[in-house]
Amino acid sequence: MATWGSRGLRGSLLEEMINYTIEDYRERGLALIQKVPTPITPIEIDAKTRHITLAYFEKQSTVDYIGAVQGIPVCFDAKECEFDTFPLANVHEHQVKFMGDMEKQEGIAFLVIYYTKKDEAYYLPYRDLKRFWDRMESGGRKSFTFDEIDKTYRISVKSGVFVHFLEALQLDLISREGGNASSENENP
Repeated sequence: MATWGSRGLRGSLLEEMINYTIEDYRERGLALIQKVPTPITPIEIDAKTRHITLAYFEKQSTVDYIGAVQGIPVCFDAKECEFDTFPLANVHEHQVKFMGDMEKQEGIAFLVIYYTKKDEAYYLPYRDLKRFWDRMESGGRKSFTFDEIDKTYRISVKSGVFVHFLEALQLDLISREGGNASSENENP
């Protein structure tokens, strides 16, 4: 059974920025997205701080966020990456399956990846994640490089919104409709 210890808060800065972003989107009527809580059972609690220091996961979670953007169902996971190589071990098979199921229901699934050393965030469409995942499953690389991601999907900071992923989502929608996302992006 999986346990949660000191590594349980990795990615919390990115998630905090996304939480501010989705609250801003909700207030402006642009989207309704919620953080999906990970169900845990505490094993040890620090008596002084009342913080959980050891716990186990009750069941596999799906993705970090789920909701709707202008009537379109969306789900995504937030990942931080320190180096230029993103290990696919950071994404779990059940998450890829859930994201694929969302896409089959005409929803949009993606990752938000924050490259900490570059201080850059990117929207990785599910189709790209799936391509990297299938390559791994076929015996290829168990990671993908920064150079392999589509830089058209860089997430910019705009109007005080730190992880403004709606523009990248719009580019994804355009590309699905047969348009060229690269030519539509004004801010690469």
